[in-house]
Amino acid sequence: MSEVLELTKELVKRESITPLDEGCQDLVATRLKKLGFAIKHLPFGEVSNLWATYGKGEKTLTLLGHTDVVPTGPIEKWTNDPFEPTERDGLLFGRGAADMKGSVAAFVVAAEEFCKKNPNPNGRLSIMLTSDEEGPAKDGVRKVIKYLTDLGEKIDWCLVGEPTAEKRLGDVIKIGRRGSINGEINIRGIQGHAAYPHNAENPIHTSSEALNEIVALQWPDESGQFPDSVLQVSNIKSGTGAHNVIPGELSLKLNVRYSPSISSQTVIEAVEGILQKHKLNFSAEWEDSGAPFLTTSTTLIDCAIESITSVTGVNEVEQSTAGGTSDGRFIAPTGSEVVEVGPLNASIHKIDEAVSIEELEMLTEIYGKVITKLLT
Repeated sequence: MSEVLELTKELVKRESITPLDEGCQDLVATRLKKLGFAIKHLPFGEVSNLWATYGKGEKTLTLLGHTDVVPTGPIEKWTNDPFEPTERDGLLFGRGAADMKGSVAAFVVAAEEFCKKNPNPNGRLSIMLTSDEEGPAKDGVRKVIKYLTDLGEKIDWCLVGEPTAEKRLGDVIKIGRRGSINGEINIRGIQGHAAYPHNAENPIHTSSEALNEIVALQWPDESGQFPDSVLQVSNIKSGTGAHNVIPGELSLKLNVRYSPSISSQTVIEAVEGILQKHKLNFSAEWEDSGAPFLTTSTTLIDCAIESITSVTGVNEVEQSTAGGTSDGRFIAPTGSEVVEVGPLNASIHKIDEAVSIEELEMLTEIYGKVITKLLT
């Protein structure tokens, strides 16, 4: 069995549903310590975080990943136990195999091979892991980067192992991500009997025109690098469950993934402006979970593309900003170049999540080439 496949299996066996780590980072730390990595465990709340560094020098390359996974969904719908890694048809099945324990394993094996050949690299190699990427992301990389910044640490390049490929390994990398803002709106009416509507105020009825305007909100991207920003309603809740009761409140949850062409404040002002225009009695809570970022410096991008082409033969690598958020959003504001390179994303968060075993080997080689290009 190959090193990367064996390590991926060991990680998948651990039921590290966010925010749990279940020993994944200890397993990685033990291997890295043998190579001479300095190890720091940085727990915040229920979240486990690892910061491991090797070598000295002015420039630092960080390999960023997460050991937590999303819940399995109905286990009976899986072909095999989601935490019993299973090989079938050239694939390794298991929760987290693609998102992103396979990448974490590839990081570690690539680092091991590099450090054995380069005991005195021209720069510093670091690995940062968290168990709070799939969760609220409050006690993970967000706090780790603050801790490191307060110590005067600087990350020059950050390679994130999120699954980015669409059809084959290396066809898509991420050079930026949209920001994300969540809103929860409560619109108040007056509860009453359905037979006496004049004694009540139905918030479903009074807010209908405003809701039509809210769901139509969108903001064009002016940079040419991002998709347009579109508002999505994720939940509407109202009523007591009885047919004959007019509800007294309506709760609305929404999300906007936004480009650098707007800010989170743009979204807040637009939504609340519509509610105010319709003279609704409402309260709103907002959470900006991360600003957008775009890597414009080309050192890491070029290095990643050259490594991908060398290993996979893919000559046209799409530089994308689409998709959800990643922990790279916490690294980019420090001035670091951030690029995401990882396996296929077709099965992530799904039943029977899987990663190609052959592409795990290739991914390890890609990471190794990136490390070597930047630190030798």
